[in-house]
Amino acid sequence: MSNSELLEALNILEQEKNISKETLLEAIENSLVTACKNHFGKSENVKVNIDPETCEFHVFQEKTVVENVEDPVEQISLANAKMIDSKYEVGDIVNIEVQSKEFGRIATQNAKNVILQKIREEERKVLYDQYYSMEKDVVTGIVQRYLGRNVSINLGKVDAILTENEQVRGEVFQPTERIKVYILEVKATPKGPKVLVSRTHPELVKRLFESEVAEVREGIVEIKAIAREAGSRTKIAVWSNDPNVDPVGACVGMNGARVNAIVNELRGEKIDIITWNENPAMLIENALSPAKVISVIADAEEKSAKVVVPDYQLSLAIGKEGQNARLAARLTGFKIDIKSETQARESGDFLDYENEYEDDYYDEDGYAEDDELYADGEDYAEDGAYMGDEDYAEEGETYADGEDYVEENENYADNGSDKE
Repeated sequence: MSNSELLEALNILEQEKNISKETLLEAIENSLVTACKNHFGKSENVKVNIDPETCEFHVFQEKTVVENVEDPVEQISLANAKMIDSKYEVGDIVNIEVQSKEFGRIATQNAKNVILQKIREEERKVLYDQYYSMEKDVVTGIVQRYLGRNVSINLGKVDAILTENEQVRGEVFQPTERIKVYILEVKATPKGPKVLVSRTHPELVKRLFESEVAEVREGIVEIKAIAREAGSRTKIAVWSNDPNVDPVGACVGMNGARVNAIVNELRGEKIDIITWNENPAMLIENALSPAKVISVIADAEEKSAKVVVPDYQLSLAIGKEGQNARLAARLTGFKIDIKSETQARESGDFLDYENEYEDDYYDEDGYAEDDELYADGEDYAEDGAYMGDEDYAEEGETYADGEDYVEENENYADNGSDKE
Protein backbone atom coordinates (compact mmCIF):
# COMPACT_ATOMS: atom_id res chain seq x y z
CA MET A 1 0.00 0.00 0.00
CA SER A 2 1.35 3.39 -0.99
CA ASN A 3 1.39 6.34 1.41
CA SER A 4 -1.46 8.02 -0.51
CA GLU A 5 -3.59 4.85 -0.27
CA LEU A 6 -2.87 4.63 3.47
CA LEU A 7 -3.88 8.27 3.91
CA GLU A 8 -7.12 7.69 2.02
CA ALA A 9 -7.91 4.59 4.09
CA LEU A 10 -7.35 6.53 7.33
CA ASN A 11 -9.62 9.33 6.17
CA ILE A 12 -12.39 6.85 5.30
CA LEU A 13 -12.07 5.17 8.70
CA GLU A 14 -12.19 8.56 10.40
CA GLN A 15 -15.43 9.46 8.62
CA GLU A 16 -17.22 6.12 8.83
CA LYS A 17 -16.25 5.00 12.32
CA ASN A 18 -15.58 8.43 13.85
CA ILE A 19 -12.09 7.37 14.91
CA SER A 20 -9.52 10.16 14.81
CA LYS A 21 -6.64 9.87 12.35
CA GLU A 22 -4.17 10.55 15.18
CA THR A 23 -5.42 7.46 17.01
CA LEU A 24 -5.06 5.33 13.89
CA LEU A 25 -1.53 6.62 13.24
CA GLU A 26 -0.66 5.77 16.82
CA ALA A 27 -1.98 2.25 16.22
CA ILE A 28 0.18 1.93 13.09
CA GLU A 29 3.22 3.12 15.02
CA ASN A 30 2.59 0.54 17.76
CA SER A 31 2.10 -2.17 15.14
CA LEU A 32 5.47 -1.37 13.55
CA VAL A 33 7.16 -1.51 16.94
CA THR A 34 5.47 -4.87 17.57
CA ALA A 35 6.63 -6.14 14.18
CA CYS A 36 10.22 -5.13 15.01
CA LYS A 37 10.04 -6.96 18.29
CA ASN A 38 8.77 -10.10 16.57
CA HIS A 39 11.40 -9.80 13.85
CA PHE A 40 14.46 -8.80 15.91
CA GLY A 41 13.50 -10.16 19.31
CA LYS A 42 13.45 -6.75 21.01
CA SER A 43 12.15 -3.27 20.27
CA GLU A 44 13.54 -1.04 23.02
CA ASN A 45 15.79 0.78 20.55
CA VAL A 46 13.18 1.09 17.77
CA LYS A 47 11.86 4.54 16.78
CA VAL A 48 9.02 5.21 14.33
CA ASN A 49 8.49 8.54 12.55
CA ILE A 50 5.17 9.12 10.75
CA ASP A 51 4.21 12.28 8.89
CA PRO A 52 0.47 12.83 9.64
CA GLU A 53 0.03 14.91 6.47
CA THR A 54 1.42 12.42 3.96
CA CYS A 55 1.42 9.19 6.04
CA GLU A 56 5.08 8.67 5.03
CA PHE A 57 6.75 6.61 7.73
CA HIS A 58 10.27 5.50 8.64
CA VAL A 59 11.43 2.90 11.16
CA PHE A 60 14.86 3.22 12.77
CA GLN A 61 16.98 1.15 15.08
CA GLU A 62 19.21 3.16 17.38
CA LYS A 63 22.58 1.31 17.58
CA THR A 64 25.56 2.17 19.71
CA VAL A 65 29.00 2.29 18.05
CA VAL A 66 31.39 -0.23 19.68
CA GLU A 67 34.78 -1.82 18.88
CA ASN A 68 33.52 -5.38 19.25
CA VAL A 69 29.85 -6.12 18.54
CA GLU A 70 28.21 -8.41 21.13
CA ASP A 71 24.56 -7.61 20.36
CA PRO A 72 23.98 -6.87 16.65
CA VAL A 73 20.44 -5.62 17.37
CA GLU A 74 21.61 -2.78 19.59
CA GLN A 75 25.26 -2.37 18.56
CA ILE A 76 27.24 -1.59 15.40
CA SER A 77 30.98 -1.91 14.81
CA LEU A 78 33.06 1.23 14.43
CA ALA A 79 34.10 0.12 10.92
CA ASN A 80 30.50 -0.22 9.76
CA ALA A 81 29.57 3.06 11.37
CA LYS A 82 32.44 4.80 9.53
CA MET A 83 31.06 3.42 6.27
CA ILE A 84 27.81 5.26 6.95
CA ASP A 85 29.50 8.47 8.09
CA SER A 86 33.17 8.99 8.86
CA LYS A 87 32.37 11.30 11.80
CA TYR A 88 31.06 8.45 13.99
CA GLU A 89 33.22 7.41 16.96
CA VAL A 90 32.88 4.75 19.67
CA GLY A 91 29.92 5.54 21.92
CA ASP A 92 27.92 7.46 19.29
CA ILE A 93 24.33 6.51 18.39
CA VAL A 94 23.65 5.57 14.78
CA ASN A 95 20.11 5.43 13.32
CA ILE A 96 19.79 2.43 11.03
CA GLU A 97 16.61 2.45 8.92
CA VAL A 98 14.62 -0.76 8.94
CA GLN A 99 12.72 -1.78 5.82
CA SER A 100 9.29 -3.02 6.87
CA LYS A 101 9.10 -5.21 3.76
CA GLU A 102 11.86 -7.33 5.33
CA PHE A 103 9.51 -8.42 8.13
CA GLY A 104 8.44 -12.03 8.05
CA ARG A 105 4.89 -13.27 7.59
CA ILE A 106 4.27 -13.78 11.32
CA ALA A 107 5.60 -10.33 12.24
CA THR A 108 3.42 -8.75 9.55
CA GLN A 109 0.33 -10.64 10.69
CA ASN A 110 0.90 -9.60 14.29
CA ALA A 111 1.28 -5.98 13.22
CA LYS A 112 -2.01 -6.21 11.33
CA ASN A 113 -3.74 -7.65 14.40
CA VAL A 114 -2.48 -4.77 16.54
CA ILE A 115 -4.02 -2.26 14.13
CA LEU A 116 -7.34 -4.12 13.91
CA GLN A 117 -7.51 -4.51 17.69
CA LYS A 118 -6.95 -0.80 18.17
CA ILE A 119 -9.66 0.03 15.62
CA ARG A 120 -12.13 -2.26 17.41
CA GLU A 121 -11.27 -0.75 20.80
CA GLU A 122 -11.70 2.78 19.51
CA GLU A 123 -14.93 1.88 17.78
CA ARG A 124 -16.34 0.49 21.05
CA LYS A 125 -15.15 3.57 22.92
CA VAL A 126 -16.74 5.94 20.38
CA LEU A 127 -20.03 4.03 20.56
CA TYR A 128 -19.97 4.03 24.36
CA ASP A 129 -19.33 7.79 24.49
CA GLN A 130 -22.07 8.40 21.93
CA TYR A 131 -24.76 6.44 23.78
CA TYR A 132 -23.56 7.42 27.25
CA SER A 133 -24.29 11.02 26.27
CA MET A 134 -27.87 9.89 25.46
CA GLU A 135 -28.40 8.29 28.88
CA LYS A 136 -31.63 9.49 30.58
CA ASP A 137 -33.05 10.51 27.21
CA VAL A 138 -35.64 9.12 24.81
CA VAL A 139 -34.67 7.59 21.46
CA THR A 140 -36.51 5.80 18.68
CA GLY A 141 -35.56 2.18 18.13
CA ILE A 142 -36.56 -0.65 15.82
CA VAL A 143 -37.74 -3.92 17.34
CA GLN A 144 -35.41 -6.72 16.29
CA ARG A 145 -36.55 -9.88 18.02
CA TYR A 146 -37.56 -11.43 21.33
CA LEU A 147 -34.75 -12.88 23.46
CA GLY A 148 -36.75 -15.04 25.81
CA ARG A 149 -38.94 -12.48 27.58
CA ASN A 150 -36.60 -9.60 26.75
CA VAL A 151 -36.75 -7.59 23.54
CA SER A 152 -33.77 -6.57 21.39
CA ILE A 153 -34.16 -2.99 20.13
CA ASN A 154 -31.84 -1.61 17.44
CA LEU A 155 -30.86 2.00 18.18
CA GLY A 156 -28.78 2.48 15.04
CA LYS A 157 -25.25 1.32 15.80
CA VAL A 158 -26.00 -0.84 18.84
CA ASP A 159 -28.76 -3.15 20.01
CA ALA A 160 -30.40 -2.27 23.32
CA ILE A 161 -32.14 -4.66 25.71
CA LEU A 162 -35.70 -4.02 26.88
CA THR A 163 -36.02 -6.34 29.88
CA GLU A 164 -39.29 -7.87 31.03
CA ASN A 165 -39.35 -5.60 34.10
CA GLU A 166 -39.13 -2.48 31.91
CA GLN A 167 -41.91 -3.56 29.53
CA VAL A 168 -45.46 -2.31 29.90
CA ARG A 169 -47.70 -5.22 30.76
CA GLY A 170 -49.74 -6.27 27.77
CA GLU A 171 -47.55 -4.58 25.14
CA VAL A 172 -46.57 -6.90 22.29
CA PHE A 173 -44.04 -5.84 19.67
CA GLN A 174 -43.60 -6.97 16.09
CA PRO A 175 -40.20 -7.12 14.33
CA THR A 176 -39.31 -3.90 12.42
CA GLU A 177 -41.81 -1.93 14.55
CA ARG A 178 -40.56 1.54 15.58
CA ILE A 179 -40.99 2.46 19.26
CA LYS A 180 -39.68 5.13 21.59
CA VAL A 181 -37.69 3.99 24.61
CA TYR A 182 -36.00 5.69 27.57
CA ILE A 183 -32.28 4.92 27.96
CA LEU A 184 -31.83 3.80 31.55
CA GLU A 185 -28.14 2.93 31.60
CA VAL A 186 -25.15 2.46 29.31
CA LYS A 187 -22.43 0.05 30.44
CA ALA A 188 -19.00 -0.47 28.89
CA THR A 189 -18.25 -4.16 28.20
CA PRO A 190 -15.48 -5.97 26.29
CA LYS A 191 -17.97 -6.57 23.47
CA GLY A 192 -19.05 -2.95 23.26
CA PRO A 193 -21.60 -0.78 25.07
CA LYS A 194 -24.54 -2.53 26.71
CA VAL A 195 -27.63 -0.30 26.59
CA LEU A 196 -30.60 -0.89 28.90
CA VAL A 197 -33.88 0.81 27.96
CA SER A 198 -37.34 1.20 29.49
CA ARG A 199 -40.95 1.73 28.43
CA THR A 200 -42.26 2.07 32.01
CA HIS A 201 -40.09 4.85 33.46
CA PRO A 202 -41.95 8.09 34.39
CA GLU A 203 -39.19 10.12 32.71
CA LEU A 204 -40.29 8.62 29.37
CA VAL A 205 -43.51 10.63 29.64
CA LYS A 206 -41.58 13.77 30.62
CA ARG A 207 -39.21 13.47 27.66
CA LEU A 208 -42.11 12.87 25.29
CA PHE A 209 -43.74 16.09 26.47
CA GLU A 210 -40.42 17.90 25.99
CA SER A 211 -40.23 16.69 22.39
CA GLU A 212 -43.91 17.36 21.63
CA VAL A 213 -44.52 20.62 23.54
CA ALA A 214 -42.31 23.58 22.58
CA GLU A 215 -43.14 25.45 25.80
CA VAL A 216 -41.86 22.55 27.92
CA ARG A 217 -38.74 22.20 25.77
CA GLU A 218 -37.99 25.92 26.12
CA GLY A 219 -38.58 25.97 29.88
CA ILE A 220 -41.65 28.23 29.78
CA VAL A 221 -43.76 25.37 31.16
CA GLU A 222 -42.21 23.15 33.83
CA ILE A 223 -43.23 19.60 34.66
CA LYS A 224 -43.06 19.70 38.45
CA ALA A 225 -44.07 16.12 39.27
CA ILE A 226 -45.02 12.86 37.56
CA ALA A 227 -46.79 9.78 38.91
CA ARG A 228 -47.18 6.87 36.52
CA GLU A 229 -48.68 3.42 36.38
CA ALA A 230 -47.31 2.33 33.04
CA GLY A 231 -49.85 1.19 30.49
CA SER A 232 -52.78 2.50 32.50
CA ARG A 233 -52.61 6.12 33.69
CA THR A 234 -50.15 8.95 34.30
CA LYS A 235 -50.67 12.17 36.25
CA ILE A 236 -48.39 15.14 35.65
CA ALA A 237 -48.35 18.48 37.45
CA VAL A 238 -47.29 21.46 35.32
CA TRP A 239 -46.48 25.09 36.05
CA SER A 240 -46.00 28.09 33.78
CA ASN A 241 -43.25 30.67 34.29
CA ASP A 242 -45.14 33.01 31.97
CA PRO A 243 -48.50 34.35 33.25
CA ASN A 244 -49.70 34.59 29.65
CA VAL A 245 -49.18 30.87 29.03
CA ASP A 246 -51.68 28.30 30.30
CA PRO A 247 -49.53 25.28 31.27
CA VAL A 248 -52.32 22.71 30.93
CA GLY A 249 -53.51 24.15 27.62
CA ALA A 250 -49.97 24.18 26.23
CA CYS A 251 -49.53 20.48 27.07
CA VAL A 252 -52.95 19.48 25.74
CA GLY A 253 -52.55 21.40 22.46
CA MET A 254 -55.13 22.41 19.88
CA ASN A 255 -58.01 19.90 20.02
CA GLY A 256 -55.78 17.71 22.18
CA ALA A 257 -53.26 17.19 19.36
CA ARG A 258 -50.15 17.31 21.55
CA VAL A 259 -51.29 15.06 24.36
CA ASN A 260 -52.96 12.66 21.90
CA ALA A 261 -49.64 12.19 20.07
CA ILE A 262 -48.08 11.12 23.40
CA VAL A 263 -51.06 8.92 24.28
CA ASN A 264 -50.73 7.17 20.90
CA GLU A 265 -47.01 6.61 21.47
CA LEU A 266 -47.85 5.10 24.87
CA ARG A 267 -50.55 2.95 23.20
CA GLY A 268 -53.61 4.45 24.84
CA GLU A 269 -52.23 5.17 28.31
CA LYS A 270 -54.43 7.86 29.88
CA ILE A 271 -52.72 11.12 30.90
CA ASP A 272 -54.14 13.55 33.47
CA ILE A 273 -52.55 17.01 33.28
CA ILE A 274 -53.08 19.21 36.35
CA THR A 275 -51.86 22.63 37.46
CA TRP A 276 -49.11 22.67 40.08
CA ASN A 277 -49.74 24.76 43.20
CA GLU A 278 -47.37 25.59 46.04
CA ASN A 279 -50.30 25.30 48.46
CA PRO A 280 -50.46 21.56 49.26
CA ALA A 281 -54.22 21.62 49.73
CA MET A 282 -54.80 23.19 46.34
CA LEU A 283 -52.33 20.76 44.76
CA ILE A 284 -54.13 17.77 46.30
CA GLU A 285 -57.47 19.10 45.05
CA ASN A 286 -56.05 19.36 41.54
CA ALA A 287 -54.35 15.95 41.77
CA LEU A 288 -57.63 14.18 42.52
CA SER A 289 -59.05 15.35 39.19
CA PRO A 290 -61.37 14.42 37.50
CA ALA A 291 -63.24 14.05 40.79
CA LYS A 292 -64.81 17.16 42.34
CA VAL A 293 -64.03 17.94 45.96
CA ILE A 294 -65.68 19.79 48.84
CA SER A 295 -62.73 20.39 51.16
CA VAL A 296 -59.10 19.52 51.79
CA ILE A 297 -57.33 19.79 55.12
CA ALA A 298 -53.60 19.26 54.60
CA ASP A 299 -50.91 18.92 57.25
CA ALA A 300 -47.64 20.00 55.63
CA GLU A 301 -45.48 18.67 58.47
CA GLU A 302 -47.08 15.23 58.69
CA LYS A 303 -47.43 15.06 54.88
CA SER A 304 -51.01 13.91 55.27
CA ALA A 305 -54.36 15.29 54.14
CA LYS A 306 -58.06 14.71 54.78
CA VAL A 307 -60.34 15.17 51.79
CA VAL A 308 -64.14 15.39 51.60
CA VAL A 309 -65.98 14.67 48.35
CA PRO A 310 -69.65 14.66 47.42
CA ASP A 311 -71.27 11.27 48.02
CA TYR A 312 -71.69 10.57 44.30
CA GLN A 313 -68.01 11.41 43.62
CA LEU A 314 -66.43 9.03 46.15
CA SER A 315 -65.88 6.14 43.76
CA LEU A 316 -64.52 8.49 41.09
CA ALA A 317 -62.13 10.12 43.57
CA ILE A 318 -60.79 6.75 44.64
CA GLY A 319 -60.73 5.37 41.12
CA LYS A 320 -60.68 1.85 39.83
CA GLU A 321 -58.86 -0.29 42.40
CA GLY A 322 -57.78 2.93 44.09
CA GLN A 323 -55.70 4.11 41.16
CA ASN A 324 -56.79 7.77 41.11
CA ALA A 325 -56.08 8.28 44.80
CA ARG A 326 -52.87 6.27 44.65
CA LEU A 327 -51.47 8.37 41.79
CA ALA A 328 -52.57 11.59 43.53
CA ALA A 329 -50.70 10.49 46.66
CA ARG A 330 -47.54 9.78 44.67
CA LEU A 331 -47.81 13.02 42.73
CA THR A 332 -48.20 15.22 45.81
CA GLY A 333 -46.13 13.23 48.29
CA PHE A 334 -49.03 13.32 50.78
CA LYS A 335 -50.88 10.46 52.41
CA ILE A 336 -54.48 11.23 51.45
CA ASP A 337 -57.58 10.06 53.38
CA ILE A 338 -60.86 10.39 51.46
CA LYS A 339 -64.41 10.46 52.83
CA SER A 340 -67.74 11.17 51.29
CA GLU A 341 -69.69 14.14 52.61
CA THR A 342 -72.07 11.87 54.51
CA GLN A 343 -69.25 9.89 56.09
CA ALA A 344 -67.45 13.05 57.10
CA ARG A 345 -70.54 14.54 58.73
CA GLU A 346 -71.22 11.30 60.64
CA SER A 347 -67.65 11.19 61.92
CA GLY A 348 -67.67 14.89 62.79
CA ASP A 349 -64.71 15.70 60.53
CA PHE A 350 -66.62 17.77 57.99
CA LEU A 351 -66.50 21.55 58.33
CA ASP A 352 -69.99 22.81 57.52
CA TYR A 353 -69.43 26.13 55.82
CA GLU A 354 -71.21 27.74 52.94
CA ASN A 355 -68.11 28.87 51.08
CA GLU A 356 -64.97 26.74 51.21
CA TYR A 357 -62.81 29.73 50.40
CA GLU A 358 -64.25 32.23 52.90
CA ASP A 359 -61.63 34.71 54.00
CA ASP A 360 -62.18 33.78 57.64
CA TYR A 361 -60.43 30.47 57.08
CA TYR A 362 -57.25 31.85 55.55
CA ASP A 363 -54.54 34.20 56.72
CA GLU A 364 -52.79 36.58 54.36
CA ASP A 365 -50.53 33.80 53.06
CA GLY A 366 -53.50 31.69 52.00
CA TYR A 367 -53.11 29.25 54.88
CA ALA A 368 -55.80 28.28 57.33
CA GLU A 369 -55.64 29.00 61.00
CA ASP A 370 -53.75 26.58 63.26
CA ASP A 371 -51.45 25.69 60.33
CA GLU A 372 -54.20 23.68 58.58
CA LEU A 373 -54.70 24.07 54.85
CA TYR A 374 -58.15 24.26 53.34
CA ALA A 375 -59.15 23.97 49.75
CA ASP A 376 -61.96 22.75 47.59
CA GLY A 377 -60.87 19.13 47.67
CA GLU A 378 -61.57 15.51 48.72
CA ASP A 379 -61.08 13.33 51.72
CA TYR A 380 -60.40 9.73 52.64
CA ALA A 381 -61.52 7.96 55.75
CA GLU A 382 -60.14 8.46 59.22
CA ASP A 383 -57.07 6.45 60.25
CA GLY A 384 -56.01 5.85 56.68
CA ALA A 385 -59.25 4.16 55.66
CA TYR A 386 -62.32 5.21 53.79
CA MET A 387 -65.55 4.06 55.39
CA GLY A 388 -68.92 3.78 53.79
CA ASP A 389 -71.87 1.66 52.87
CA GLU A 390 -71.75 -2.03 52.02
CA ASP A 391 -70.48 -1.09 48.56
CA TYR A 392 -67.16 -0.10 50.08
CA ALA A 393 -64.59 -1.78 52.28
CA GLU A 394 -64.92 -1.93 56.01
CA GLU A 395 -63.05 0.53 58.20
CA GLY A 396 -59.31 -0.05 58.15
CA GLU A 397 -59.40 -1.93 54.85
CA THR A 398 -58.85 0.93 52.44
CA TYR A 399 -55.79 3.17 52.18
CA ALA A 400 -54.94 6.18 50.09
CA ASP A 401 -51.20 6.30 50.48
CA GLY A 402 -50.30 4.40 47.35
CA GLU A 403 -51.42 0.99 48.62
CA ASP A 404 -54.26 -1.07 47.14
CA TYR A 405 -57.52 -0.20 48.75
CA VAL A 406 -59.10 -3.39 50.02
CA GLU A 407 -58.12 -6.91 50.75
CA GLU A 408 -59.18 -9.70 48.42
CA ASN A 409 -62.90 -10.42 47.99
CA GLU A 410 -63.95 -6.94 49.21
CA ASN A 411 -66.35 -4.85 47.16
CA TYR A 412 -65.39 -1.74 45.25
CA ALA A 413 -67.65 0.93 43.87
CA ASP A 414 -66.27 1.93 40.51
CA ASN A 415 -67.95 5.01 39.10
CA GLY A 416 -71.11 4.15 40.95
CA SER A 417 -71.26 0.42 40.25
CA ASP A 418 -70.19 -2.42 42.53
CA LYS A 419 -67.46 -4.78 41.49
CA GLU A 420 -66.49 -8.04 43.09
